[in-house]
Amino acid sequence: MIRSLYTSVSGMITQESKQGVITNNLANVNTIGFKSGNLSVKEFDRVLLYNYDKIQNGKNYRQDLGEISLGSKIDDVNTNFTQGVFEKTDKATDFSLEGNGFFTVERNDGIGVNRYYTRDGSFHVNSRGYLVNSSGDNVLGVNLETEEIEPIRIESNNFVLDGEGNLNVEGSPLYRFYTVDFENYSGLQKFGDNIYRGENERETNNISVRQYQVEKSNVNVIKEMVDMMTVIRSFETNQKLIQSIDETLGKAVNELGSVR
Repeated sequence: MIRSLYTSVSGMITQESKQGVITNNLANVNTIGFKSGNLSVKEFDRVLLYNYDKIQNGKNYRQDLGEISLGSKIDDVNTNFTQGVFEKTDKATDFSLEGNGFFTVERNDGIGVNRYYTRDGSFHVNSRGYLVNSSGDNVLGVNLETEEIEPIRIESNNFVLDGEGNLNVEGSPLYRFYTVDFENYSGLQKFGDNIYRGENERETNNISVRQYQVEKSNVNVIKEMVDMMTVIRSFETNQKLIQSIDETLGKAVNELGSVR
């Protein structure tokens, strides 16, 4: 009886966490470049039940009754990196990536300057002439003259992305975006502000950068709503089961144990 109570409670905790992931997905349905998350669940180690009720020749022998699960637990939150659809804009500072890979941005965390990665190409030029994202992080590019990786400085709104993927400012090619990819996306962690952090980046040219368009979120609203209804029903089922177990335990304590 107590095992059933723990199993139902663990199920409610898991469903509550699933609801949080789904809510976050729906909240970011209009966030440019957002990638939806999915909660992975696994069960606790199974327990073997047995007793010694079997008697042969006056001796008790062990009798295996089978395995029992003690409920579910949260394994990990996986990110779906499927590419979203593209939307045309009229802003020269809007860019998108077609294929696998990420833009690279640079952020000063107070203890040092670190690199992060994003699919959100909705940039703008700040007051110092640098191309930055919505959080003010510098977008990194490769200086075509020195081949150094550095923040892209445009200092002008008169720029265009040419057919070779180079940023031309006032008619002169100055930078190409420092786009990177990873061997294994499971090592990427969401950091907030629609950026990721990871290790072992490698520059990739197997990706197309497009100007005047952005990549929309890959959240499937219909799927998320269906998943939400499933989670709610599962939560309610576990809740009713706990109420039933509680009533049974109450009767066992107050009625079966009473002196008549």
